[in-house]
Amino acid sequence: MSEDQKLLAILRQSADGDIVDAIERLIRDAPDHELNRINALAFAARNGFDEDRVIAAFLHASRLGLFEMSWNVLCPGCGSVLDAGTSLKSVNRSEYSCALCAAGYEPTLDEMVEVTFTVNPRVRKIAAHDPDTLPMHEYARQIFWGSGVDLPEDFERLIDEVVLDAVELPPGERAIMSLQLPAEFVIVFEPVTHAAQFIDVKGEPTRERQSLSLVINEAHPQNQALTMRPGPLRISIENRTNRRVLPAVWVAGDKLHRMLERRRPFLTAKRLLTNQTFRDLYRTDTLDIDQRLKITSLTFLFTDLKGSTQLYERVGDLVAYDLVRSHFDVLNEIVASESGAVVKTIGDAVMATFPTPDHAVSAALRMREAMRALNEQRGSEDLLLKIGIHEGPCLAVTLNDRQDYFGQTVNIASRVQGLAMSRSIFATGSVVENPDASQIIAQRGLHPALQKTSLRGLNDAFSVYEIP
Repeated sequence: MSEDQKLLAILRQSADGDIVDAIERLIRDAPDHELNRINALAFAARNGFDEDRVIAAFLHASRLGLFEMSWNVLCPGCGSVLDAGTSLKSVNRSEYSCALCAAGYEPTLDEMVEVTFTVNPRVRKIAAHDPDTLPMHEYARQIFWGSGVDLPEDFERLIDEVVLDAVELPPGERAIMSLQLPAEFVIVFEPVTHAAQFIDVKGEPTRERQSLSLVINEAHPQNQALTMRPGPLRISIENRTNRRVLPAVWVAGDKLHRMLERRRPFLTAKRLLTNQTFRDLYRTDTLDIDQRLKITSLTFLFTDLKGSTQLYERVGDLVAYDLVRSHFDVLNEIVASESGAVVKTIGDAVMATFPTPDHAVSAALRMREAMRALNEQRGSEDLLLKIGIHEGPCLAVTLNDRQDYFGQTVNIASRVQGLAMSRSIFATGSVVENPDASQIIAQRGLHPALQKTSLRGLNDAFSVYEIP
């Protein structure tokens, strides 16, 4: 049995067998480009698998060494990869600039950081393991654009139609490109360093040769757009970097826009941080102690057991401990099945996160039913769960050697839970008024009651719904 087959056998012990079979076929049969920066959600859709099970399988496979994870900072405009690292710790800049879009962006974990999986070279060697050997169209497809850009099958042919001229330039060398400028907007673009020079080609055509000199370096400063006339152009390019570059002249017209307009879902850093398998496997290896990464929308759910102190007095420590542990097991299972993750437990309380409000609402309703079932089994009302939910922006941080969250959204969620009485679910407007969450509530025949209340630390009255 080969080494990768041994690893796949181990993987079958912790991941869905059908998914592992599909991963094995992928490693064995797929063309090289499909094994570089794999989009886990696209893999799930293509094979008809549950997304969370696929994510869990790739996480376990990466932990075993079958794949390598990459955390890629994306341009929210064009979908290109602005930076890539082996962990979230590599996302350490306050702003990332995209020369192609001529814009800078503060990184957020919602849609600007994707997580992809590349086959380990010890399992199968692919061309992208040495990206400087890739031809221009494959470098653009496999390295430059992120996995959310759904490039067409005839990508190479379309590249040939939008690129007027291109050159492969080794370190320290110079080259000259001579071409005819059409009366269109043109970009001299280099995908390795992300350098770009915009040329607005307009006016009367000329027969006189126009000239342009470009130096490609690691800084790749944003150049001002130039105005030129249709006609001959001579471009002198010097590579002052320590690696091969791939400058080309692109026509920024309808063909280019159509080639890049299709997008597909991808695994975001936010979703991965709220995945229970990820938190279990990468508990202490997510963020540096000084990192503060923004998430524009995350849903927090807090629970607490009502009267747990009296429970210990009434039934004794041993019985109470077993009851509380059973309640934790049930909550953990529900959270994980709703694409969430338990961040921490505090006494008898749970703090969990979900990527969207609908998953949190579904989890809360299931938790309440599960506690009711446990109580019916015992013939008593020992487990009375109070639940609070809130959604909003926050910071992903490291606290007490654990990946955690900080901000007003977390504080509000905790205080909303404090309003709940036994079997009550209290949620803020951003949760209940979410279209998907409100649909779940309506399907259960529930009618949330709006009330104005005060929350500690907030000056104004706060609108909170009680879900009966």
